[in-house]
Amino acid sequence: MSWRELRVFLRYLPPESATARAVGRVSAADAQWTLDRQLLASVVDAVRENTFATVKLGGDPKKTGRLKPPQPIPRPGVEPVQQKSNVIKFAGRHGSGAKQLAGLFGGPAATR
Repeated sequence: MSWRELRVFLRYLPPESATARAVGRVSAADAQWTLDRQLLASVVDAVRENTFATVKLGGDPKKTGRLKPPQPIPRPGVEPVQQKSNVIKFAGRHGSGAKQLAGLFGGPAATR
């Protein structure tokens, strides 16, 4: 094998190979998440979401009312989405809810 053939061989090694990681061409986290694994994670997320929708729509509303949608499989380089609550609490220990309503409608809160 000539030096040129060796160079071409090393350049086109798959990213998940130990040599590609050792040379520093790809990081270890990126090497673990190959295209087929990314696609498989997408399929699993889609199946979980479909199962959730089926149970939510076809189930008893009293039993499925508090079900939350499944979280997607964590992937490297993708930050998890933080879901904000859309529940506005009135009175009690949470206050009147005026600040939450003002934030929702974009106006200043009326204080008394």
